[in-house]
Amino acid sequence: MSPTERDGGAEVAAGLDRAAAILGAFDAEHRELTLSALVARCGLPRSTTHRTADRMIRLGWLDKPQDRYRIGNRLFEISSLAPIRLELREAVLPYLQDLHSATKTTVQLGVLDGAQILVVEKITGHRSMPMLSQVGGIIPAYCSALGRAILAYSDTASIDAVLGAGMPARTPRTLTTRAAVIRELTAVPARGWAVDREEGNIGVSCVAAPIFAPLGEVVAALSVTGPTALVRADRIGPAVRMAAAAASRAYSTRR
Repeated sequence: MSPTERDGGAEVAAGLDRAAAILGAFDAEHRELTLSALVARCGLPRSTTHRTADRMIRLGWLDKPQDRYRIGNRLFEISSLAPIRLELREAVLPYLQDLHSATKTTVQLGVLDGAQILVVEKITGHRSMPMLSQVGGIIPAYCSALGRAILAYSDTASIDAVLGAGMPARTPRTLTTRAAVIRELTAVPARGWAVDREEGNIGVSCVAAPIFAPLGEVVAALSVTGPTALVRADRIGPAVRMAAAAASRAYSTRR
């Protein structure tokens, strides 16, 4: 490789790193940012941030209708092509809708992403639960029913990576020791579902079941989440398990 090619490759990589830093400044609590806020959150010099963001606007990666930057529509169009959305979400969505109709409370679809659960789909209906993550948001795997439903069928390395990333108490009910979480994971296969009893939010409980690919590997989980008085595992668990089993069959036929 010539010096010119090396320099060109380094420049491209640096440009991508800058764009990634700017995109990483946005999250569920920071959907729109002024230039000053964007600079503070992305960590780049102001002139670099302004120049890079301007280029990203021309590419459709960002939008700036007035004085605030936000994620552009082009990224939404591209994200719709990702297998996690095109294949998994499309296969599972009908069963999420059926489960929501049956339980009348929030249902979610999530996948393991490092030590977190990435929320791929969510149906709330008229019973809004603003404390829950939105689609595209993340929740801890160690203390969520979605995470435990997946980890119960994951390999030891995946479990160690999640539990080794830290298990801070989110509420007084959060299980924060390896032994306690492993005990919960061990109980999942026998009953067919995982449980979160007010471990993420007081007053909110969740029941989740795993979704499997054709070769039997776990790929995701779906859940019912709502007020603890309504989300009782003994009543909702069987419905969640059946929905996940049907979703697994539907997903397998698309592979």
